[in-house]
Amino acid sequence: MNIDVALLVLRFALGVVFLYHGLAKRPMWKMRPSDQMSAGMLFLMRFLSAAEPLAGLALILGFLTEFDARGVALIMIGALWFKILKWKMPFSTMTQTGWEFDLVNLAIAIALIILGGGQLAVDVPFM
Repeated sequence: MNIDVALLVLRFALGVVFLYHGLAKRPMWKMRPSDQMSAGMLFLMRFLSAAEPLAGLALILGFLTEFDARGVALIMIGALWFKILKWKMPFSTMTQTGWEFDLVNLAIAIALIILGGGQLAVDVPFM
């Protein structure tokens, strides 16, 4: 039972983060491409504005947890790639956003891929 409670906590925490961050991207549907936001990046942000909240809700419920966690892991790998290699952000500083939060989210997603949603989920195993 303790592992099931721990998995619920992980699912809930990651789900809330993705629900919040996905919904925060919704205003990008009204934006137009610019020097700061290329058409390709804007398309990606619009896609994420739908995919992230759906994955977040599914993780909270524990529905297709392993599938959702794989999608979240891909998103986090992409975020890490941008932050580390493209934008050259530091791991963490007091004055600038780093990539430590993305790394923690990736670790949670990997744990959920390996362990599944637990007994406190409405889960259907993916593979």
